[in-house]
Amino acid sequence: MEKRSEIEVASSRKSNLKKSFKLALRSLLTTPSLQPQEFSKAFPKFSSAEQERLHRLFIQVISSLHGNIEDDFESLCDETQVGTILDMVDQVVEEQSLDPLYPDKTNVGDVGRSLSEVKKNEIQHMTYLLEKAEEEKRKIGARIDHLKSEKQGLSGSTDAVEKKLHSVCLGAQYKHFFF
Repeated sequence: MEKRSEIEVASSRKSNLKKSFKLALRSLLTTPSLQPQEFSKAFPKFSSAEQERLHRLFIQVISSLHGNIEDDFESLCDETQVGTILDMVDQVVEEQSLDPLYPDKTNVGDVGRSLSEVKKNEIQHMTYLLEKAEEEKRKIGARIDHLKSEKQGLSGSTDAVEKKLHSVCLGAQYKHFFF
């Protein structure tokens, strides 16, 4: 009994697809201009008999077009095995709905919380990296300041050594001069 129900559902889906296509096709190809009065307005220079024959010809063409398109749709459904594919889709949907452990049964709240947690962790990591970079920048700045002060200290020492050397050299020159 259950197998019969599944077959009915699958064939029902296929027939619903075909009915929907036919309804859509009919609404596309059926226009108010199919009415004889509207058709006559489209061809006012023709006689009534000619308008009537044109209208019947138009109806025949549209009917033939309907039939050809429906036949093409049927053959396309058969070629692409639409019925088999719809059966497989129904089977997968049924298996998933019966499987309590199917992972896709998540609710939006869980997804939101999970995404929020991931973003929160990402923000914490980025904050940590930023703090680490700022600490490195501070250390580099301190090292630069220290090197500048050493350079100034060396510069001052160099000036003192140069002055001492200069005075020693002058003293030696005066010594030679007086002795």
